[in-house]
Amino acid sequence: MSQDREFFRSMLHIRLVEESLLALFSEGLIRGTVHTCLGQEAIPVGVVSALDKARDVVCSNHRGHGHFLAWCGDARGLVAEIMGRPEGVCGGIGGSQHLHVKGFYSNGILGGMFGVGTGMALAEKAQGTGGVVTAFLGDGALAEGIVYESMNMAALWKLPLLAVVEHNQYAQSTHWKLEHAGQLAERPRAFGIPTTVVDGNDVAAVSRAAAQVVPAIRAGSGPQVLFCETYRIGPHSKGDDLRDPAEIDTARLRDPIAGVRSRLDAAWCAAAEREVAGEVTRLVDALRKVAA
Repeated sequence: MSQDREFFRSMLHIRLVEESLLALFSEGLIRGTVHTCLGQEAIPVGVVSALDKARDVVCSNHRGHGHFLAWCGDARGLVAEIMGRPEGVCGGIGGSQHLHVKGFYSNGILGGMFGVGTGMALAEKAQGTGGVVTAFLGDGALAEGIVYESMNMAALWKLPLLAVVEHNQYAQSTHWKLEHAGQLAERPRAFGIPTTVVDGNDVAAVSRAAAQVVPAIRAGSGPQVLFCETYRIGPHSKGDDLRDPAEIDTARLRDPIAGVRSRLDAAWCAAAEREVAGEVTRLVDALRKVAA
């Protein structure tokens, strides 16, 4: 129960911060692109719960706010960064897609960070740190050649690499079945990489799966893939969304945050929602004032 409470607060934190980012964009206080992970919050929270922040590494992508917040929780640093403020985690010059804190790196080039993560995993193995590199990628990145070149090297050299595929069904507004032939979860297996398919909307299931594969990777088993089935309920970026609204409404019935809430005491959840919402509102309002 206590873990469910932690999961609920972390997922809610990500959701409210990202909704605030969309609001700030609509107010003209954010420029450029803003890719949210609305509906996918269970994946970063579940995966990071199994990592060792003292020695592990996370390689994130263009949709990386949830990964960042699950890793370090620095909402103020994130929002300020995306607003271009000097208080931002990278001084306001990295923006949404170029975030860095200790052990965390992101970049917007599709599939690019998987190659970087493979190189980092080679370094961790060479140095004998026991660190595991986790690289997040969406199903759209599985159209990139660098992903398969990296899988080949990671498997050949038995690198300490965890690939987390967030199978959110869409690349921008193109459904994955219009882009990919075959079954995506089978592709890593062609390289001999063990692949675990999990319900990416169930944070407890993601956490359990990550807790099983990470120690094996750390012990030298070589790379593994955690293939998380989910759905992006927010737009690709900001407000550009050509999907059928009825389809999105159906997906909302499996909202990962609501799933955890159903297992918890309603009064406790209501109090937690007020507290987290208050925290996010205060930090965003403070940044609004200095940006005015």
